[in-house]
Amino acid sequence: MSTIREGGTAASTSHRIRSVLAIRPFRRLWGVTYLCSVGDWLSLLALTGLVTKLMDSYQWQNFSLSLVVLTQLLPGILFAPLGGVLADRFDRRKIMMVCDLLRGGLFISIALVGTAWWLFVANFLVGCCAMLWIPAKDSAVPNLLRRPDQVETANQLGLVMTYGISVISGAGLYSIISGIPGYLHLQSTDLDFRIATIAVMVNGALYVTSAILVATRIPELSGRIATANRRRREQGEAPGFFAMMSDGMKYAGRTPLVRGLVVGMIGAFAAAGAVVGTAKTYSNSLLGGDSTFGLLFVAVFAGLAIGMATAPRMARRLSYERLFGVTIVVAGLSLVLVAFAPHLWVALIAVAFVGASAGMAFLTGLTIIGSRVEDAMRGRVVALVQTLLKVVLFASSAAAPLLVTLVKTRTVTVFDHPMQVDGTRPVMFGAGLLAALLGLIAYRQMDDRRTEPILSDLMAALRGRGRRKGGVLIAVEGYTRQDTAAQARRLADALRENGRQVLLASDPDLDEQRLRNLLTTADLAGVRAHALVAAAVRADVVEREVRPALDEGAIVVMERYVDSPLAHFSAAGSVEPREIEGLVDWATGRLRPDVTVLLDRTPAEGRASGGALETVEHHWRVQRLLTEMASADPERYLVVDGDGTEDEVAERVSSALLPLLSRRAGTVSRPVAETS
Repeated sequence: MSTIREGGTAASTSHRIRSVLAIRPFRRLWGVTYLCSVGDWLSLLALTGLVTKLMDSYQWQNFSLSLVVLTQLLPGILFAPLGGVLADRFDRRKIMMVCDLLRGGLFISIALVGTAWWLFVANFLVGCCAMLWIPAKDSAVPNLLRRPDQVETANQLGLVMTYGISVISGAGLYSIISGIPGYLHLQSTDLDFRIATIAVMVNGALYVTSAILVATRIPELSGRIATANRRRREQGEAPGFFAMMSDGMKYAGRTPLVRGLVVGMIGAFAAAGAVVGTAKTYSNSLLGGDSTFGLLFVAVFAGLAIGMATAPRMARRLSYERLFGVTIVVAGLSLVLVAFAPHLWVALIAVAFVGASAGMAFLTGLTIIGSRVEDAMRGRVVALVQTLLKVVLFASSAAAPLLVTLVKTRTVTVFDHPMQVDGTRPVMFGAGLLAALLGLIAYRQMDDRRTEPILSDLMAALRGRGRRKGGVLIAVEGYTRQDTAAQARRLADALRENGRQVLLASDPDLDEQRLRNLLTTADLAGVRAHALVAAAVRADVVEREVRPALDEGAIVVMERYVDSPLAHFSAAGSVEPREIEGLVDWATGRLRPDVTVLLDRTPAEGRASGGALETVEHHWRVQRLLTEMASADPERYLVVDGDGTEDEVAERVSSALLPLLSRRAGTVSRPVAETS
């Protein structure tokens, strides 16, 4: 039987976006990202326009854009590591606030001073502030979300804002400001200079506004790391700057996931730099000019957008670790095809594939950093990626034209037919091979499913199948074991009566005694100890019973799989929900149910067992947490009224669930219902 929905836990794109934007701190940070991104793009245009007014030399005016870009690119090479250490050591909200105030003040000073030399100095300092701001912001984003699986959607929204909405807004705002003389029919000798100055002042105001919003409206940006670091400094345990930088490099070197991520990023950025450095000359080799260059430019960015849009769907069919390496290999091989493209239409298709693969790899890499890298190290890993982006992109962009000059145009004889090969093609061919090789190395470092052949896994993903071979996992969640056990048993019987292959997996909590027998000398006490035992038993049940049955195409009904234990431990209050979620993800291999049946039952004194955790007040907290889980992901839940007799509840469950399972072809568009 096919799965109910691709990947089992995936919601529609609109639902994923709504659920992330419903988080107020993230929504406000998204608005701050908009202001700063508009400021970044506006500064590129405004400073370029202002510097042409400040320089009298025609030659210097021609280099105005390059000088503005260079003075903002250079700080990324020098200051990104510092930004990572600061993001992991100090309050991230304060870092962002100070950097925004400095950027705003520097832009205002450019307008007030009005000299070319200070423009470039201040622009360099603005770039330094940006390199401190970016790691603080990116490393704080996962802490604002409710669940790790929301990191990907948050990154999508951030990229859309930075490279889509903000670009249009920044360019439009600059056009409006620069067009003021025409709108008002004004004429003056120094009017152009004044308009350029106004644009720079507006740019400064955007950053000042961002600083005010960060300081007053998003206190959640500080996060737990600020308190932990302050406590370490008070106790004299805080490591120094160079020690933290060294720890970050060691962490990247000894962690296969991060090591593979770094290797893959190097390959991707090297190939991107080669494309940037050879694109103009390559368009001429296709017997085209500026129009061909424009088409190639549009193709690569269209591919980037498509790749970022389809990455979540591919990630539901292929693990992030595999997807990252595979997409870089595909990008490299596509670049090899670009090198051999004989016609423009072939080149456009290949370039679009390069862009799509690169966009998918970039979003996947950001998601891995946000969801798999621990908070204490996240800032330094973000900074490392930012440094690689600047250094590798700058080096390859500069080296590619030099290599093209050395290779030159050569005549190659193929089947007695002489052909002229432009120097850009061997360079692109080499860059593509390098990217594919480094992508393969990254894949080998990060692969989390070595027992499964990648080709079969990849073909299944391309055919639209999930990583599971055909089974369906149904979880029955609720407050009491008696309720979930009874309804899971009745549901399994009802499914068997319909001629389906069904496995009724036991409640993992009941198997804890088996592990406790192995730990006869251990006196387990406290929520953390119980959570570790529960995770160990769930890992065993999943590997021993659940996955084999799913691979055979069976329906697995499991009571109290993840949500109920998670709600119970979280309601106890001594452990952060994020810690429990990470433990559960690790124990189950991120295996999530296709459908979760939530028994929504009213607390009653008679149902409490009298234990420390078994009180009506605790029941209310657990029920509230379970309801919040269902609200956060409504497409995966069936919320069923749990009040009434056992037969009545079983009838509600069957009438709501069986029609969904009967839709064997395709996916169910909206499997959530609330039955009363």
